[in-house]
Amino acid sequence: MSTSDLSQSKQNIVVVGNGMVGHHFVEQLSQFDGYNITVLSAESRLAYDRVHLSEYFSGKTADDLALTTPENYQQLGVNFELDAKVTQIDKAAKTVTTESGDTFSYDKLVLATGSYAFVPPIPGKDREHCLVYRTIDDLDAIQASANTGKVGVVVGGGLLGLEAANALKELGLDTHVVEFAPQLMGVQLDQAGGLLLKNKIESLGVTVHTEKATNVIVDGDDCVHKMEFADGSHLETDLILFSAGIRPYDNLAREFDLTLGERGGIVVNNQCQTSDDDIYAIGECALWNNFIYGLVAPGYSMAKVAASHIIGGEDKFTGADMSTKLKLMGVEVGSIGDAHAKTAGAQCYTYQNDRDNVYKKMVVSQDGKTLLGAVLVGDTSEYDALLQYALNGIELPENPDALILPSSGEKPTLGVDSLPDTATICSCLNVTKGDIIAAVDAGATDVGTIKSDTKATTGCGGCAALLKTVADNEFAKRGLEVKKDICSHFVYSRTELFHIVKAEKIKTFDELVSKHGKGMGCEICKPAVASILASVYNDYILEDDHLHLQDTNDTYLGNMQKDGTYSVVPRMPGGEVTPDKLIVIGEVAKEYNLYTKVTGGQRIDLFGARVEQLPAIWKRLIDAGMETGHAYGKSLRTVKSCVGSTWCRYGVQDSMSMAIFLEERYKGLRSPHKIKFAVSGCTRECAEAQSKDIGVIATENGWNLYVSGNGGMKPRHGDLFATDLDDATLIKYIDRYLMFYVRTADRLQRTSVWLENLEGGLEYMQKVVKDDHLGINDELENQMDAVVATYQCEWKTTVDSPEKLKRFRQFVNSDKQDVNIQFVDEREQIRPATLTEKAEQGLLIDTVNITEVEPA
Repeated sequence: MSTSDLSQSKQNIVVVGNGMVGHHFVEQLSQFDGYNITVLSAESRLAYDRVHLSEYFSGKTADDLALTTPENYQQLGVNFELDAKVTQIDKAAKTVTTESGDTFSYDKLVLATGSYAFVPPIPGKDREHCLVYRTIDDLDAIQASANTGKVGVVVGGGLLGLEAANALKELGLDTHVVEFAPQLMGVQLDQAGGLLLKNKIESLGVTVHTEKATNVIVDGDDCVHKMEFADGSHLETDLILFSAGIRPYDNLAREFDLTLGERGGIVVNNQCQTSDDDIYAIGECALWNNFIYGLVAPGYSMAKVAASHIIGGEDKFTGADMSTKLKLMGVEVGSIGDAHAKTAGAQCYTYQNDRDNVYKKMVVSQDGKTLLGAVLVGDTSEYDALLQYALNGIELPENPDALILPSSGEKPTLGVDSLPDTATICSCLNVTKGDIIAAVDAGATDVGTIKSDTKATTGCGGCAALLKTVADNEFAKRGLEVKKDICSHFVYSRTELFHIVKAEKIKTFDELVSKHGKGMGCEICKPAVASILASVYNDYILEDDHLHLQDTNDTYLGNMQKDGTYSVVPRMPGGEVTPDKLIVIGEVAKEYNLYTKVTGGQRIDLFGARVEQLPAIWKRLIDAGMETGHAYGKSLRTVKSCVGSTWCRYGVQDSMSMAIFLEERYKGLRSPHKIKFAVSGCTRECAEAQSKDIGVIATENGWNLYVSGNGGMKPRHGDLFATDLDDATLIKYIDRYLMFYVRTADRLQRTSVWLENLEGGLEYMQKVVKDDHLGINDELENQMDAVVATYQCEWKTTVDSPEKLKRFRQFVNSDKQDVNIQFVDEREQIRPATLTEKAEQGLLIDTVNITEVEPA
């Protein structure tokens, strides 16, 4: 093909590269007339979402990850060529030529070539099954390699390395991370934060090796490869995934005389122009102020600046914030500003909770008034507020540490009215509070329209909560309705989604998101929809359509503990248990060496079970007539009871029989949050019924019903709902109350908070339940009857399914145990060993040099 005959009345803009940043440039410039845009992509497909690349291994397709389509580009008037790797730039003639010999003229050339994965110069790095993690084609190669192996290693413990490790774990490999530095994520986290992240990741079944330099990769004895380290140790693996950083793809600039940085990268000015004024560079190939930005947000800012300059605008790129909030294998991590306290005179406030595996650090100025940086591991709930303090120079409260410390009182809050209009809300797309206000002033009346107008949340999505808070605040100021969208993927509240699922008989998340949502879902909407589907249909939660929606506890039908083990909690209705069942529980606890404790919910918890032990433990318990206690679920937990009139001389009703009946009826009911009951046989209240979600207290004439109480950090006394009820009426009232709660509460909202926030409160609920104020009582009762009729013990269903049992292994392709789980004895039982105890007692295991020995 000869030089393209494009219209001379328009400027020809050629974009080399169609990654996320290149595509964002196209979106920016295509809004304006007067430009012929041609995209040349070296890949075989158009732009796709690399931020969520690992979801490819969770069932998402290339189409799901696509950011655009050929039809969309055609609609925008954008020309594009795939498999069009540019090999030559003629600056004098203003043309570029592809590998296939096609030539394109340009008036302005935009280099958005991105970066490539750095592979350390290790002898053996080019062996088969040594791969990188950058593109969808890379993922296809990784999947093919994983199908033939059992062990996978990621070289690199930074952001990309841990994301890659998650991908290998998803593929069922015994996964290891090898990092040259002393800690993980050394750029973003301090030493303590890195250590806690390492512990949390290892508790999830990924082995981490720090301070390991690989000398050579050779043939393995039991696996494909053997990695030999500088300290004399070694590690065998079938697949090696290099994710040790990135390098700018600057070969075109290097070959065709554009100025480069000393260590690579195409030097650009504040307008993202290179040393040739008609050539721009944006994203990870560009070097601004001797710095290469490896995140998508700064790349988007560069794309916007370059587009602005081409059309005659005055936008400038003056650097970008590199703060990060993300989830790595389910572990929340946040890093803001000067995380390492390098600023002169900087002071630190640190909070560390080893029990809950939470670490938080604030770095403040010498006078204590300015936030310079922060590190958050295990809990990033304060990230949004801290980021605004840092970015906008907002003065800290008198006691800054209160921002990260748990408090029995109210924490200092940073209201959105305190933020200046220049405050960045969405860093990926550089959307400010002022942009959101402008969208509302222009007529936006819901969060969805603001997202559409500003593109906020369409990057990583981490700003969704803050965006909604700012938008709702602006709506309220203007007297507009404040919507309660559950997340960026659905413009509906949880209540609205419940009604959609029920009315349209939708039975899967994929069907719901395709009909009424967008995108691939997130950690907010997926578990919420899973709960709704379970409440409506009561299907087995580990069915293939539902499995990917569950959190860790539901996925493995047990509460994960701090050391990566699980608790086993059989149901004991009303706290009643036979001697035979007690004996079986004791035998199981003894055989598997489990920590045993009687709980405040009147049942026995067994702690310390490894994931691979769970099926065998539960089979023993089920064979003895027991079933799951749903301690892991957002569902009914327990019905606590005194012995009542059967044994107690003060009892006036048979509280035990009522408690057992209630627990048998409502067991397995999935709800927005956990639910606890109690039944007391007299007003002495030994079962503490008034502190439960549903409390029942016997009277001479029947039962008093209390609702929406709870203990915990903010105890609430239950409200007296009705008095002197007979058995049948009591059950009807509870059916209606609970099902109305399940229908209308927000996600993760306890009945206490729900009732307090409900317009009309207790009086309104009494009208609904007692007087059928809404005319739906028959429907509520029928819904509850359907849930009761379809109950199944999830563990019985699981142990009866050989296919489902395959999930319950520490390493999917190996029978090995996780050697990082270690215990010490205390009070004649086990407990998790601390790191210090592991070291002192020789329990710190060098997993690098473990080899399997055949028995003699």
